[in-house]
Amino acid sequence: MANAPAPKFVDNPTAPELFAAAATGFFAANGTITITFEAVRADHSDNPGSLSRVVVGRVVMPVPGAQGLAIGLFDFLQKQGVAFEKAAEQPGRN
Repeated sequence: MANAPAPKFVDNPTAPELFAAAATGFFAANGTITITFEAVRADHSDNPGSLSRVVVGRVVMPVPGAQGLAIGLFDFLQKQGVAFEKAAEQPGRN
């Protein structure tokens, strides 16, 4: 059986965009990886406003896609001059 051509990439300028301050958690199940993202939100009903870490989204990807994401992001960050000698401390992570 011949290999099928790769699907054409179609850009979508109206796709939702998400801001996340951190990738908080990772979970593997049934051949997928779930990545949970968070951002800090202020409760302005208090004075002074209290801060909370709030889940803003999750991405679920098959393992090969998640692996490609990790490798691609690492390579991109290296090309941007980010050094990886020591793992960066992430707020809220133990």
